[in-house]
Amino acid sequence: MSKTLKITEIAAQTGLSISTVSRVLAGKANTSETARQRVLECARQKGVLQGIAAGRLLLNSLVIFAPQRAFDERLDVFYYRVIQGVGRALEPHDVRLRFCALEENDSDANLFLSKMNQPDSEAAILLGIDDPHIHDLAADLGKPCVLINCRDRKMRLSGIAPDHQLIGQYAASYLFDMGHKGVLTLLCLRRYTMELRLEGIRDAWDSRNLSFDETRHLITAQSFSAKESEALVSDYLANTPRPAWPSALLVGGDFMAAGAVSALQKAGLRVPQDMSVMSIDGFNLAEIHDVPLTSVHVPRDELGEEAVQLLQQRLMRPEAPVVNILLAGSLKARESVRRVRYGKGHSAVNSDGLYD
Repeated sequence: MSKTLKITEIAAQTGLSISTVSRVLAGKANTSETARQRVLECARQKGVLQGIAAGRLLLNSLVIFAPQRAFDERLDVFYYRVIQGVGRALEPHDVRLRFCALEENDSDANLFLSKMNQPDSEAAILLGIDDPHIHDLAADLGKPCVLINCRDRKMRLSGIAPDHQLIGQYAASYLFDMGHKGVLTLLCLRRYTMELRLEGIRDAWDSRNLSFDETRHLITAQSFSAKESEALVSDYLANTPRPAWPSALLVGGDFMAAGAVSALQKAGLRVPQDMSVMSIDGFNLAEIHDVPLTSVHVPRDELGEEAVQLLQQRLMRPEAPVVNILLAGSLKARESVRRVRYGKGHSAVNSDGLYD
Protein backbone atom coordinates (compact mmCIF):
# COMPACT_ATOMS: atom_id res chain seq x y z
CA MET A 1 0.00 0.00 0.00
CA SER A 2 1.24 3.53 -0.76
CA LYS A 3 2.73 5.34 2.22
CA THR A 4 0.67 8.40 1.36
CA LEU A 5 -2.57 6.48 1.84
CA LYS A 6 -4.67 7.90 4.64
CA ILE A 7 -6.77 5.03 5.94
CA THR A 8 -8.54 7.54 8.14
CA GLU A 9 -9.91 9.27 5.03
CA ILE A 10 -11.54 6.06 3.79
CA ALA A 11 -12.83 5.34 7.29
CA ALA A 12 -14.37 8.79 7.50
CA GLN A 13 -15.97 8.60 4.05
CA THR A 14 -17.40 5.10 4.54
CA GLY A 15 -18.35 5.48 8.18
CA LEU A 16 -16.34 2.40 9.12
CA SER A 17 -13.65 2.03 11.72
CA ILE A 18 -9.99 2.39 10.87
CA SER A 19 -9.39 -1.22 11.89
CA THR A 20 -12.14 -2.44 9.53
CA VAL A 21 -10.70 -0.48 6.62
CA SER A 22 -7.24 -1.81 7.39
CA ARG A 23 -8.49 -5.42 7.50
CA VAL A 24 -10.26 -5.08 4.14
CA LEU A 25 -7.23 -3.58 2.41
CA ALA A 26 -5.07 -6.31 3.93
CA GLY A 27 -7.34 -8.98 2.43
CA LYS A 28 -8.42 -10.35 5.81
CA ALA A 29 -11.48 -12.57 6.07
CA ASN A 30 -13.00 -11.20 9.26
CA THR A 31 -15.04 -8.42 7.63
CA SER A 32 -18.56 -8.40 6.24
CA GLU A 33 -19.18 -8.39 2.50
CA THR A 34 -21.02 -5.05 2.77
CA ALA A 35 -18.10 -3.41 4.54
CA ARG A 36 -15.62 -4.90 2.08
CA GLN A 37 -17.48 -3.55 -0.92
CA ARG A 38 -17.79 -0.07 0.61
CA VAL A 39 -14.08 0.09 1.38
CA LEU A 40 -12.99 -1.22 -2.04
CA GLU A 41 -15.29 1.17 -3.90
CA CYS A 42 -13.96 4.12 -1.94
CA ALA A 43 -10.38 2.91 -2.45
CA ARG A 44 -10.97 2.67 -6.20
CA GLN A 45 -12.30 6.22 -6.32
CA LYS A 46 -9.20 7.44 -4.54
CA GLY A 47 -6.88 5.40 -6.73
CA VAL A 48 -5.70 3.44 -3.71
CA LEU A 49 -5.91 -0.05 -5.20
CA GLN A 50 -3.09 0.66 -7.62
CA GLY A 51 -0.90 1.15 -4.56
CA ILE A 52 -1.76 -2.15 -2.96
CA ALA A 53 0.90 -4.84 -3.26
CA ALA A 54 0.24 -7.12 -6.23
CA GLY A 55 0.46 -10.20 -4.06
CA ARG A 56 -2.51 -9.25 -1.88
CA LEU A 57 -5.73 -10.95 -2.93
CA LEU A 58 -8.79 -8.84 -2.15
CA LEU A 59 -11.30 -11.60 -1.47
CA ASN A 60 -12.04 -14.15 1.21
CA SER A 61 -13.73 -17.00 -0.69
CA LEU A 62 -13.37 -18.52 -4.15
CA VAL A 63 -15.34 -21.35 -5.77
CA ILE A 64 -14.03 -23.49 -8.65
CA PHE A 65 -16.52 -25.04 -11.07
CA ALA A 66 -15.15 -27.90 -13.16
CA PRO A 67 -16.20 -31.27 -14.66
CA GLN A 68 -16.41 -34.07 -12.08
CA ARG A 69 -13.36 -35.83 -13.52
CA ALA A 70 -11.21 -32.78 -12.74
CA PHE A 71 -11.30 -33.63 -9.04
CA ASP A 72 -9.83 -37.12 -9.53
CA GLU A 73 -6.20 -37.37 -10.64
CA ARG A 74 -6.82 -40.83 -12.11
CA LEU A 75 -9.55 -39.52 -14.42
CA ASP A 76 -8.06 -36.21 -15.58
CA VAL A 77 -4.54 -35.51 -14.38
CA PHE A 78 -4.35 -32.27 -16.40
CA TYR A 79 -7.35 -30.55 -14.80
CA TYR A 80 -6.51 -32.01 -11.41
CA ARG A 81 -3.06 -30.39 -11.53
CA VAL A 82 -4.56 -27.08 -12.69
CA ILE A 83 -6.75 -27.06 -9.58
CA GLN A 84 -3.70 -27.83 -7.45
CA GLY A 85 -2.03 -24.82 -9.08
CA VAL A 86 -4.91 -22.59 -8.01
CA GLY A 87 -4.57 -23.90 -4.47
CA ARG A 88 -0.84 -23.18 -4.40
CA ALA A 89 -1.41 -19.64 -5.67
CA LEU A 90 -3.89 -19.05 -2.83
CA GLU A 91 -1.67 -20.46 -0.06
CA PRO A 92 -0.21 -17.06 0.95
CA HIS A 93 -3.70 -15.57 1.22
CA ASP A 94 -6.53 -15.92 3.69
CA VAL A 95 -8.92 -17.33 1.07
CA ARG A 96 -11.34 -20.22 1.44
CA LEU A 97 -11.36 -22.44 -1.66
CA ARG A 98 -14.53 -24.37 -2.49
CA PHE A 99 -15.42 -26.72 -5.35
CA CYS A 100 -18.48 -27.63 -7.39
CA ALA A 101 -18.76 -30.22 -10.17
CA LEU A 102 -20.53 -29.13 -13.38
CA GLU A 103 -20.85 -30.84 -16.74
CA GLU A 104 -18.88 -29.28 -19.58
CA ASN A 105 -22.07 -28.84 -21.61
CA ASP A 106 -25.74 -28.82 -20.60
CA SER A 107 -24.64 -27.82 -17.11
CA ASP A 108 -27.00 -27.64 -14.15
CA ALA A 109 -27.83 -23.92 -14.14
CA ASN A 110 -29.77 -24.11 -10.88
CA LEU A 111 -26.82 -25.71 -9.12
CA PHE A 112 -24.51 -23.03 -10.48
CA LEU A 113 -26.80 -20.20 -9.34
CA SER A 114 -27.32 -21.70 -5.90
CA LYS A 115 -23.57 -21.89 -5.35
CA MET A 116 -22.86 -18.45 -6.77
CA ASN A 117 -25.63 -16.78 -4.76
CA GLN A 118 -24.23 -18.02 -1.47
CA PRO A 119 -22.79 -15.13 0.57
CA ASP A 120 -19.34 -16.71 0.76
CA SER A 121 -19.07 -17.11 -3.03
CA GLU A 122 -17.27 -13.84 -3.69
CA ALA A 123 -15.62 -14.92 -6.94
CA ALA A 124 -15.45 -17.93 -9.25
CA ILE A 125 -13.20 -19.81 -11.63
CA LEU A 126 -14.78 -21.86 -14.42
CA LEU A 127 -12.43 -24.65 -15.51
CA GLY A 128 -13.25 -26.37 -18.80
CA ILE A 129 -16.95 -25.37 -18.71
CA ASP A 130 -18.15 -24.82 -22.30
CA ASP A 131 -21.86 -24.20 -21.62
CA PRO A 132 -22.66 -20.69 -22.97
CA HIS A 133 -25.66 -20.39 -20.65
CA ILE A 134 -23.38 -20.74 -17.62
CA HIS A 135 -21.11 -18.07 -19.08
CA ASP A 136 -24.10 -15.74 -19.49
CA LEU A 137 -25.21 -16.35 -15.90
CA ALA A 138 -21.70 -15.74 -14.58
CA ALA A 139 -21.44 -12.46 -16.45
CA ASP A 140 -24.90 -11.29 -15.36
CA LEU A 141 -24.24 -12.02 -11.68
CA GLY A 142 -21.55 -9.38 -11.66
CA LYS A 143 -19.19 -11.27 -9.34
CA PRO A 144 -15.54 -11.56 -10.44
CA CYS A 145 -15.21 -14.65 -12.64
CA VAL A 146 -12.31 -15.98 -14.69
CA LEU A 147 -12.31 -18.87 -17.19
CA ILE A 148 -9.57 -21.48 -17.51
CA ASN A 149 -9.22 -23.50 -20.74
CA CYS A 150 -12.58 -22.39 -22.07
CA ARG A 151 -13.86 -19.20 -23.66
CA ASP A 152 -16.87 -16.93 -23.48
CA ARG A 153 -17.93 -16.45 -27.09
CA LYS A 154 -19.83 -13.28 -26.15
CA MET A 155 -16.60 -11.76 -24.78
CA ARG A 156 -17.96 -10.80 -21.37
CA LEU A 157 -15.65 -12.93 -19.21
CA SER A 158 -11.87 -12.90 -19.12
CA GLY A 159 -10.04 -16.17 -19.47
CA ILE A 160 -6.70 -17.91 -19.66
CA ALA A 161 -5.76 -21.01 -21.65
CA PRO A 162 -2.86 -22.72 -23.40
CA ASP A 163 -2.33 -21.47 -26.94
CA HIS A 164 -3.52 -24.78 -28.36
CA GLN A 165 -3.31 -23.77 -32.02
CA LEU A 166 0.21 -22.42 -31.78
CA ILE A 167 1.30 -25.44 -29.73
CA GLY A 168 0.02 -27.78 -32.44
CA GLN A 169 1.71 -25.75 -35.15
CA TYR A 170 5.01 -25.66 -33.27
CA ALA A 171 5.02 -29.41 -32.60
CA ALA A 172 4.42 -30.29 -36.25
CA SER A 173 6.95 -27.68 -37.39
CA TYR A 174 9.58 -29.22 -35.13
CA LEU A 175 9.16 -32.58 -36.86
CA PHE A 176 9.36 -30.92 -40.28
CA ASP A 177 12.51 -29.05 -39.18
CA MET A 178 13.99 -32.41 -38.18
CA GLY A 179 13.53 -33.58 -41.76
CA HIS A 180 10.23 -35.48 -41.42
CA LYS A 181 7.63 -34.89 -44.11
CA GLY A 182 5.38 -37.92 -43.82
CA VAL A 183 4.03 -37.16 -40.35
CA LEU A 184 1.09 -39.18 -39.04
CA THR A 185 -0.98 -37.41 -36.35
CA LEU A 186 -2.90 -39.29 -33.64
CA LEU A 187 -5.37 -37.08 -31.74
CA CYS A 188 -8.41 -37.31 -29.51
CA LEU A 189 -10.75 -34.53 -30.67
CA ARG A 190 -13.00 -34.60 -27.60
CA ARG A 191 -13.08 -30.82 -27.17
CA TYR A 192 -12.65 -27.79 -29.38
CA THR A 193 -9.23 -27.26 -27.78
CA MET A 194 -8.01 -30.38 -29.56
CA GLU A 195 -9.57 -29.09 -32.77
CA LEU A 196 -7.47 -25.95 -32.31
CA ARG A 197 -4.33 -28.09 -32.03
CA LEU A 198 -5.31 -29.84 -35.25
CA GLU A 199 -5.76 -26.46 -36.94
CA GLY A 200 -2.24 -25.55 -35.85
CA ILE A 201 -0.90 -28.80 -37.27
CA ARG A 202 -2.64 -28.01 -40.56
CA ASP A 203 -1.03 -24.56 -40.50
CA ALA A 204 2.40 -26.17 -40.19
CA TRP A 205 1.70 -28.35 -43.23
CA ASP A 206 0.41 -25.37 -45.22
CA SER A 207 3.45 -23.24 -44.36
CA ARG A 208 5.63 -25.85 -46.06
CA ASN A 209 3.35 -26.22 -49.08
CA LEU A 210 2.46 -29.76 -48.01
CA SER A 211 -1.02 -31.18 -48.44
CA PHE A 212 -2.64 -32.50 -45.24
CA ASP A 213 -5.04 -35.34 -46.05
CA GLU A 214 -7.07 -36.58 -43.07
CA THR A 215 -7.53 -40.01 -44.66
CA ARG A 216 -3.76 -40.56 -44.74
CA HIS A 217 -2.28 -38.23 -42.14
CA LEU A 218 -4.74 -38.35 -39.24
CA ILE A 219 -5.93 -41.04 -36.83
CA THR A 220 -8.75 -39.97 -34.53
CA ALA A 221 -9.08 -41.57 -31.11
CA GLN A 222 -12.08 -41.51 -28.80
CA SER A 223 -10.00 -41.24 -25.63
CA PHE A 224 -6.52 -40.42 -24.39
CA SER A 225 -5.84 -43.98 -23.24
CA ALA A 226 -2.71 -45.93 -24.10
CA LYS A 227 -4.75 -49.05 -24.83
CA GLU A 228 -6.87 -47.46 -27.55
CA SER A 229 -3.87 -45.71 -29.12
CA GLU A 230 -1.94 -48.97 -29.25
CA ALA A 231 -4.86 -50.65 -31.03
CA LEU A 232 -5.24 -47.79 -33.52
CA VAL A 233 -1.55 -47.68 -34.43
CA SER A 234 -1.43 -51.48 -34.71
CA ASP A 235 -4.39 -51.41 -37.09
CA TYR A 236 -2.74 -48.67 -39.12
CA LEU A 237 0.49 -50.63 -39.51
CA ALA A 238 -1.41 -53.79 -40.42
CA ASN A 239 -3.53 -52.10 -43.08
CA THR A 240 -1.03 -49.66 -44.59
CA PRO A 241 1.67 -50.76 -47.05
CA ARG A 242 5.08 -50.45 -45.44
CA PRO A 243 6.42 -48.02 -48.11
CA ALA A 244 3.60 -45.62 -47.13
CA TRP A 245 4.44 -45.61 -43.43
CA PRO A 246 5.42 -42.19 -42.03
CA SER A 247 8.79 -41.47 -40.51
CA ALA A 248 7.21 -39.82 -37.45
CA LEU A 249 4.10 -39.96 -35.27
CA LEU A 250 2.77 -36.78 -33.62
CA VAL A 251 0.57 -37.84 -30.71
CA GLY A 252 -1.81 -35.74 -28.62
CA GLY A 253 -0.81 -36.95 -25.15
CA ASP A 254 1.80 -38.91 -23.22
CA PHE A 255 -0.40 -41.91 -22.50
CA MET A 256 -1.36 -42.03 -26.17
CA ALA A 257 2.34 -41.89 -27.03
CA ALA A 258 2.98 -44.85 -24.72
CA GLY A 259 0.36 -46.85 -26.60
CA ALA A 260 1.82 -45.82 -29.95
CA VAL A 261 5.35 -46.83 -28.95
CA SER A 262 4.06 -50.18 -27.67
CA ALA A 263 2.39 -50.84 -31.02
CA LEU A 264 5.55 -49.94 -32.92
CA GLN A 265 7.72 -52.17 -30.76
CA LYS A 266 5.32 -55.11 -31.11
CA ALA A 267 5.58 -54.62 -34.88
CA GLY A 268 9.36 -54.93 -34.61
CA LEU A 269 10.06 -51.21 -35.09
CA ARG A 270 12.55 -49.23 -33.06
CA VAL A 271 11.92 -45.73 -31.71
CA PRO A 272 13.34 -43.47 -33.01
CA GLN A 273 15.57 -45.41 -35.44
CA ASP A 274 12.68 -46.75 -37.52
CA MET A 275 9.98 -44.28 -36.57
CA SER A 276 10.03 -41.17 -34.37
CA VAL A 277 7.34 -40.39 -31.81
CA MET A 278 6.51 -36.94 -30.40
CA SER A 279 3.91 -36.00 -27.79
CA ILE A 280 1.92 -32.85 -27.09
CA ASP A 281 1.67 -33.04 -23.29
CA GLY A 282 4.99 -33.88 -21.72
CA PHE A 283 4.15 -34.03 -18.01
CA ASN A 284 3.04 -37.55 -17.24
CA LEU A 285 5.65 -39.81 -18.86
CA ALA A 286 9.21 -38.58 -19.24
CA GLU A 287 10.06 -42.00 -20.68
CA ILE A 288 7.99 -44.58 -22.53
CA HIS A 289 9.33 -48.13 -22.68
CA ASP A 290 12.82 -46.82 -21.80
CA VAL A 291 12.69 -44.19 -24.58
CA PRO A 292 13.04 -40.56 -23.36
CA LEU A 293 10.02 -38.78 -24.84
CA THR A 294 10.35 -35.65 -26.97
CA SER A 295 7.32 -33.45 -26.35
CA VAL A 296 5.85 -29.98 -26.31
CA HIS A 297 4.78 -29.20 -22.76
CA VAL A 298 1.28 -27.75 -22.60
CA PRO A 299 1.06 -25.12 -19.80
CA ARG A 300 -0.70 -26.74 -16.87
CA ASP A 301 0.58 -25.81 -13.42
CA GLU A 302 0.97 -22.21 -14.58
CA LEU A 303 -2.70 -21.93 -15.52
CA GLY A 304 -3.88 -21.87 -11.91
CA GLU A 305 -1.40 -19.24 -10.78
CA GLU A 306 -2.03 -16.98 -13.75
CA ALA A 307 -5.80 -17.34 -13.30
CA VAL A 308 -5.50 -16.08 -9.72
CA GLN A 309 -3.43 -13.14 -10.93
CA LEU A 310 -6.05 -12.38 -13.58
CA LEU A 311 -8.79 -12.60 -10.97
CA GLN A 312 -6.90 -10.11 -8.82
CA GLN A 313 -6.81 -7.69 -11.74
CA ARG A 314 -10.57 -8.05 -12.21
CA LEU A 315 -11.05 -7.26 -8.50
CA MET A 316 -8.91 -4.16 -8.67
CA ARG A 317 -10.17 -2.95 -12.05
CA PRO A 318 -13.66 -4.34 -12.73
CA GLU A 319 -14.13 -1.78 -15.50
CA ALA A 320 -11.02 -2.98 -17.39
CA PRO A 321 -11.48 -4.56 -20.84
CA VAL A 322 -12.16 -8.29 -21.02
CA VAL A 323 -8.99 -10.18 -21.95
CA ASN A 324 -8.11 -13.68 -23.11
CA ILE A 325 -4.56 -14.72 -22.25
CA LEU A 326 -2.90 -17.56 -24.17
CA LEU A 327 0.11 -19.30 -22.63
CA ALA A 328 2.84 -20.70 -24.85
CA GLY A 329 4.12 -24.26 -24.63
CA SER A 330 7.75 -25.33 -24.32
CA LEU A 331 9.79 -27.94 -26.17
CA LYS A 332 11.46 -30.78 -24.32
CA ALA A 333 13.75 -32.39 -26.88
CA ARG A 334 14.75 -35.87 -25.74
CA GLU A 335 15.47 -39.06 -27.69
CA SER A 336 12.22 -40.27 -29.26
CA VAL A 337 12.67 -38.10 -32.38
CA ARG A 338 15.58 -38.52 -34.76
CA ARG A 339 16.73 -36.21 -37.50
CA VAL A 340 16.08 -37.42 -41.05
CA ARG A 341 18.93 -36.49 -43.36
CA TYR A 342 18.73 -36.50 -47.10
CA GLY A 343 21.28 -38.04 -49.41
CA LYS A 344 22.96 -41.38 -49.88
CA GLY A 345 22.34 -43.78 -47.05
CA HIS A 346 19.43 -41.79 -45.65
CA SER A 347 15.75 -42.19 -46.42
CA ALA A 348 13.48 -39.21 -46.91
CA VAL A 349 9.72 -39.02 -47.07
CA ASN A 350 7.85 -37.07 -49.69
CA SER A 351 4.61 -35.14 -49.22
CA ASP A 352 2.54 -38.22 -50.06
CA GLY A 353 4.00 -40.07 -47.09
CA LEU A 354 6.11 -42.35 -49.32
CA TYR A 355 9.82 -42.99 -49.00
CA ASP A 356 11.91 -41.52 -51.81
